Amino acid sequence: MLFLNGFVFSVVEIILLCIVVLTFAYQVYFYLRYIRIVIRNNKRERKGKLFFSEVKLPVSVIICAKNELNNLKNFLPEILMQDYPDYEVIVVNDGGDEETEIYLRDLKENFPHLRTTFVPDGAKNLSTKKLALTLGIKAAKHDWLLFTDADCVPESNQWITKMARNFTPHTEFVLGYGAYFQEKGFLNKLITYDTLFNGLLYLGFAKAGKPYMGVGRNMAYRKEVFFRQNGFAATLHLRSGDDDLMVNHAANKNNIRIETSPESITGSIPKKNFRSWYYQKERHLSVSTFYTQRSKISLVIEPFFRGLFYASFLALVVYGIIVMNFISVGIALLLFICRFFIQMMMINKSSAIFGGRKYHLSIVFLDMFLPLLSAYILTFGRMRGKAKYITWK
Repeated sequence: MLFLNGFVFSVVEIILLCIVVLTFAYQVYFYLRYIRIVIRNNKRERKGKLFFSEVKLPVSVIICAKNELNNLKNFLPEILMQDYPDYEVIVVNDGGDEETEIYLRDLKENFPHLRTTFVPDGAKNLSTKKLALTLGIKAAKHDWLLFTDADCVPESNQWITKMARNFTPHTEFVLGYGAYFQEKGFLNKLITYDTLFNGLLYLGFAKAGKPYMGVGRNMAYRKEVFFRQNGFAATLHLRSGDDDLMVNHAANKNNIRIETSPESITGSIPKKNFRSWYYQKERHLSVSTFYTQRSKISLVIEPFFRGLFYASFLALVVYGIIVMNFISVGIALLLFICRFFIQMMMINKSSAIFGGRKYHLSIVFLDMFLPLLSAYILTFGRMRGKAKYITWK
């Protein structure tokens, strides 16, 4: 038994207390350093502490569409009516859908800055999206390329303006946030929370000079970067990775910026059932094994400390109850509650800036479930380091 300030603790309690305190401290540091990025960035913008380019450089917006006629009808006009002086929109019809071709041809009559190309029928490529993107990039007239998907819509007509203000002379990548539409049901809450947390993570790491990924729903880079990387040559053996691996392999602390204003985000249609979302998450995780070693180490540290915090917290509470030492139980509960409120405050403030929903007690479940799901996919899922063999539906 050990005595601390008049209280009696066993060696086991001291060890568990130390683990809880240390993991709690790291979690607080992690949230302040990375997850608070949107709050901090927008505060700095309001105070005029962020530098933006005053020159509105021409932009090529590239969209790949595979059997996306309805989405193009619903969302493409919003992109074509952006308030920006010099931009083109290139839609690559992947799959030779004749109805899509007719719709795009008709749309060009009212929007001369719309251009189209297509992936030839019978094209044999493991990832036809990479082929479609390559065709779109080669067709682009401008140096700056802005990417989104056919099922995405900008939140405002200032989307291009907000992203393009980051096109400074030394910048080669600009990362934005791609949200999912809010709908009723717990699955949608799961999807939107997962998307929000991952968005805050890659934006926060990029701002801290450790970029590791971006999402093709809302990101930009220079055409020069694409050709310098020999396009997607290094990832042609993978079905995915056209967006995150480009950032992971070519971005660094000196050539990347982030955009976090509410007008800069895009919204996308979420999956309607758990299985579809699970397969989507599996596809996203399938290329994480090809990240740089530094990125993989950085990304595994936080979930490890998070899991250790929950495990040591539960162990300390149970042990404290068994030995009837409610001081240690009280300390554990206090740290748990403090962490929860810090987490809830930063998540909800960030979500509010992006026009998202609020999360309360569900944060605890989501915070524990999502890392376990990712660990399961990485360990037992279909990918298991063999992303190229997966058939995505």
